[in-house]
Amino acid sequence: MSMSEQTVLSEGKVNVEGFFDPVTSTVTYLVSDPATGTGAIIDPVLDYEARSGRTSTSSADKLIAHVKEKDLKIKWILETHVHADHLTASPYVQKELGGQTVIGRCVTIVQQAFGDAFNAGGTFKRDGSQWDRLVGEGDELNLGDQVVKVMETPGHTPACVSYVFADAVFVGDTVFMPDYGTARCDFPGGDADILYSSVQRLMELPDDMRMFTCHDYGGEGRDFAWESSVAQQRRDNVHLGGGKSRPDFVALRKGRDAGLSLPELILPSVQVNMRAGEFPVPEDNETSYIKIPLNIF
Repeated sequence: MSMSEQTVLSEGKVNVEGFFDPVTSTVTYLVSDPATGTGAIIDPVLDYEARSGRTSTSSADKLIAHVKEKDLKIKWILETHVHADHLTASPYVQKELGGQTVIGRCVTIVQQAFGDAFNAGGTFKRDGSQWDRLVGEGDELNLGDQVVKVMETPGHTPACVSYVFADAVFVGDTVFMPDYGTARCDFPGGDADILYSSVQRLMELPDDMRMFTCHDYGGEGRDFAWESSVAQQRRDNVHLGGGKSRPDFVALRKGRDAGLSLPELILPSVQVNMRAGEFPVPEDNETSYIKIPLNIF
């Protein structure tokens, strides 16, 4: 099933279209200002076949064709964090559609941790300069007649940010659909106590604000979904509902994380995504390589 076959439109002060990738259970978003036709893309996916090591732009090409068909002008390509479960297509999307790439300013912490883990060497810059713009708490981006506000929402990783539009917030991996709860916190720099604080801040947004998550895995008796509301999350989220206390949340989150396997694509994903989607520098045979560090993770 292709991303285009899973496109869902949510209309509001900004229009939101979700493109679901069934291979990685990732949702890429196209957000547009209806008045000006200006758009932003959030968390685009580059297809990757693990057995062969081959990449493909099939999913990104469908997204790009959709943008061109709607005659939207892309201003921003927004990453919510350095993903560990899919490769980003940001450089390819930017080449085809323009726009500036954006990620949270604390990406430098992630680059330091994983740059060391993969022994990336001195040629790998750990200053976030691979993106066009680094953003932090309270920063604003213009999207046509709309203003996008940045919330730093660390916990899953130190560099997670959420993007708040007029009536929609994109939370990355911080919060999932209510029946799935919240994100794991056992990656380098992750912290369940910090995640609790981030989630509580998100729950202070207006009740009717649409909340869009980066992943969904389906659920008992329901199809894949990625839109909820702040009120729904506050009431029904299985990790938060009923006003769960900080100690109880931290204990629950740590207990769940202890039993989780690493994402299947964590090794290629992080090595590419910490470079803003660029592949590792080719070796003397003009081929890029993904490293597999032994007995680290």
